Amino acid sequence: MESDGVFDRMMQRAQRMRQDALALFLAYRDPRVPSYSRVFILCVVAYAFSPLDLIPDFIPVLGYLDDVLILPLGIYLAVKMVPADVFAEYRLVAREIYTDKKPISKVAAIVVLVIWLLLASLLGYWLLNVFGVIG
Repeated sequence: MESDGVFDRMMQRAQRMRQDALALFLAYRDPRVPSYSRVFILCVVAYAFSPLDLIPDFIPVLGYLDDVLILPLGIYLAVKMVPADVFAEYRLVAREIYTDKKPISKVAAIVVLVIWLLLASLLGYWLLNVFGVIG
C-alpha cells in the first residue's frame, strides 16, 4: 500500500517536471524573460525534449543520473530565471495543452549525437596515440 503512494507521488513529480519543461519552452520567447537566461532555458528545454540522453540509460547508475538529478536541477534553475508571474502564466497554459506524449526535439537529438561522435572520435584518437599507432 505504502509503495503505491510513493509511486504515485513520483509519477506526479515526473508529470509536473514535463509540464514545467513545456512551460519553459512557451516562456522562452516571451519578452519579459531576461535575454541572458534564454540560452540556458533553450538548452534545458532541448535536452528535456531530446529523444537521446547525454548519458545513455544502459550505463549502470550513471545512465539514470541525468533523469534523476541533472534534468530536474536544470529545470529548477531555468524556472528560477523566469519571472514568477510569467512562469505561472505559462505553467497554466502548459497544463492545459499537456499530453502524455512527450514532445521530441530532433535538433536536440542531433546535438547529443554529435557530442557522442566527437567524444568517441577524441577517445579513438587518444587511444591510437597512447598505443603508438599514430606518430
